[in-house]
Amino acid sequence: MRIEIPREAERFGSNLIHGIQKVYEMDSGLPDDNGTAGKIVKRISYDELYEIENQMAIVIPVKGEKIKLIEGVLFGIPHQCLVIIVSNSSRSPVDRFQMEKSAVENYCNFTHKNVMVVHQKDPVIAKAFAEGGYPELLSRKGLIKNGKAEGMLMAKMLAKLAGKKYIGFIDADNYFPGAVHEYVRIYSGGFAMAKSPYSMVRVSWSSKPKIVDNELFFAKWGRTSVITNRYLNELMSHYTGFEQEVIKTGNAGEHAMTLDLAMLIDYSAGYSVEPYHYMNLLEKFGGLNEPEYPEVMKKSVEIFQIESRNPHLHEQKGEEHVDDMIYAALKVIYHSQVTPESLKKKIIRELRQKKIIGPSQKPENAIYYPALSKIDLNKFKAVLKDKDYASGFK
Repeated sequence: MRIEIPREAERFGSNLIHGIQKVYEMDSGLPDDNGTAGKIVKRISYDELYEIENQMAIVIPVKGEKIKLIEGVLFGIPHQCLVIIVSNSSRSPVDRFQMEKSAVENYCNFTHKNVMVVHQKDPVIAKAFAEGGYPELLSRKGLIKNGKAEGMLMAKMLAKLAGKKYIGFIDADNYFPGAVHEYVRIYSGGFAMAKSPYSMVRVSWSSKPKIVDNELFFAKWGRTSVITNRYLNELMSHYTGFEQEVIKTGNAGEHAMTLDLAMLIDYSAGYSVEPYHYMNLLEKFGGLNEPEYPEVMKKSVEIFQIESRNPHLHEQKGEEHVDDMIYAALKVIYHSQVTPESLKKKIIRELRQKKIIGPSQKPENAIYYPALSKIDLNKFKAVLKDKDYASGFK
């Protein structure tokens, strides 16, 4: 892989946010081909990418997606990665989860890919969270709550027990297997450049195709992303005193992080989970509050934003879905302790103008989950020891 070094970067406390980077080659040849990289382009060998991916878990959250789409995503993930499918699909009247599991097992018969398939309502995993001292994730029925963020937290614990160093996320509704493959390579390329064990890689899509006047139009930015990025950048500008727009990936569903970082940050529920990554990093490691993890403050947190070459084509979910995502992102910014009052007023005006909230309403707060580091790993693992997928735990 050949990837440009960051052209710009913004420091916010111990957070180092790199500007958008472009990939120039997905495959840059063998070590003795074409010499070494120049000063502005880093060349990452296949061996180095392979070693990182061999320590990486790729999570696919699933909820009723077409089987063919799931198979396509599996097709694009490099063989050396552990794949964790967390499904919250219905079990009745038709057991879609069993259909998904059977399709994956059949796929693995041909590929021998290492895939772990779990259901979000697995009572044994729920018990593991309870015994491990993390009841926040459980509903009144004692099962893991519904939601993508909740499934992601579940997957992070499974990846931790599997001894993985990195974890990445890819949505199941992606129509291009080639894009999936590129995302994983972007993750590993970012981690190859990282100097800190507390690192995150976020994909900036080159375009999101849609049909306009019966023609294919490659839009650069989604409507949600434009708004989320603007407010995150305004928040940073308030403290730095310099207007900037370094953040381009506020809503990046395709993202990855080291497990060291994943265990230390807090999470929010629903569509706000990705924007809240930025907010929590600013809150915890921005130097605005008493440091909770002094060792992280010394080593810094690195955030890479890398632009894909493949277009991002996924299922369209309508205008209401866009409004829901805007609302989810802005409410975690609004309710953050580091957001100034002037920015909160702008957020309220934005939401009222878009009629997402009423004239006299204010954004409700999100549901938050504490860092996974509070879990007793030994107790968590002991509950799962008899499960078939526990054989992969270390």
